[in-house]
Amino acid sequence: MFTLTSCRTITAAAILTAFTGNACLAQTDAKPLSPEAQKLAEKVQQTTKRVTTSVGQANVKAEAEAMIERAERYLRSRQDKTTGGWSIPQPDKDGNTPPHLPGISALILTGMLMDPRADAEKDPTLSAGVKYLLNFQQPDGGMYDRMLPGYNTALSVSALSRVNTPMAREAMTKGVNFLRSLQWSEISDPKSGGKEASKPVNKDHPFYGGVGYGKHGRPDNSNLNIFIQAMQDAGISPQDDAVQRALVFLKRTQMDDRINDMPYSKGSRQGGFVYATAENAESVDGRAGQSMAGKIEETLSDGTKASRLRAYGSMTYAGFKTYVYAELPKDDVRVTAAWNWIRRNYTVEENPGMGTDGLFYYFVVFSRALAAWGEPEIELLNADNAPTGTKRQWRTDIVERLRGLQNADGSFKSVDDRWMENNPELITGYALLALRQVLRD
Repeated sequence: MFTLTSCRTITAAAILTAFTGNACLAQTDAKPLSPEAQKLAEKVQQTTKRVTTSVGQANVKAEAEAMIERAERYLRSRQDKTTGGWSIPQPDKDGNTPPHLPGISALILTGMLMDPRADAEKDPTLSAGVKYLLNFQQPDGGMYDRMLPGYNTALSVSALSRVNTPMAREAMTKGVNFLRSLQWSEISDPKSGGKEASKPVNKDHPFYGGVGYGKHGRPDNSNLNIFIQAMQDAGISPQDDAVQRALVFLKRTQMDDRINDMPYSKGSRQGGFVYATAENAESVDGRAGQSMAGKIEETLSDGTKASRLRAYGSMTYAGFKTYVYAELPKDDVRVTAAWNWIRRNYTVEENPGMGTDGLFYYFVVFSRALAAWGEPEIELLNADNAPTGTKRQWRTDIVERLRGLQNADGSFKSVDDRWMENNPELITGYALLALRQVLRD
């Protein structure tokens, strides 16, 4: 390829070289280009680079499509023929059946329904899966079976948003209204959601704007991630009260004291996100925060060192994605702080700060966030926020990483058992969603 630095003197022949791909042969007696010809040479170089990049991205997308085809073939073979769902619980020795987790089926269906050719009415696999989800809609509008109403409903809303039938649309609308009732705010309904019920709180409360499991009596960023994803998929406006409340919770989990008013972020400039504002309901008054990645020794903004909660990959990409969905300006300090954390900690080898814990979940939020951001290339930063000169094509990186994890039957290798990531149907569903983002323009 022709480059301006490959020759001492740029001639008309060099411009031709850029088109032909031959090496540039500098000639000492050649006349230098005029300013107009110089500009033409630079345009040729830029065009050549764009063409090369486009060809490379086309190859990556073709490989992603082949991997998607294998993954879908596997998942179709694993669908339960009786119920239409995936990962169906089996009765124990006493004949008791654990609760169904329709969210797993919803996640898989979402990946399949993202195919523009998908038809949930004509495709038997899809129609059976949709029917399975609808069977779990409760009188309160949620879609769940005795546990995790928020998580299962949010994932189901995302799937149903891609089904253009009156029944699916009605169920989705009811699901969105149910999810609204679970968010901690002034209008929270303590009767909605059972153990996951939120309580009315004002904007000063650390839980404000969050959504949780209910198990620990406090909201967290993982639940908020799929809550916001459901709102986005359902077409809810970025200006909606639910989205704006979520931004309040997010800033209190972002480790940057220019943004976060919680004591655990004092002096921090990490820019990434942690899990929650408290470990449980009982610890809320202490405002200690919670990170699944533990703590690190950080050099604070005043130059001193102290132990601070460690921001980590999956929650940072999830938080960053919400900022993009909420249409915050790219120069907003909340956005730039998170983006710089991503550029300093960029990798697909692990969930940064967590190792292999939640790796496939990380792949999903990684690819969704970067697809939403809209830039195909990421220029990396060092620890001092200075450019390293390295640029990464994130689509290429995620496809190559997942290629090494895909089995011959189309499923994906488990690398960790935490958060159910030893379930082949779940992690193949995660991988399918990540690969679908590669195909987005």
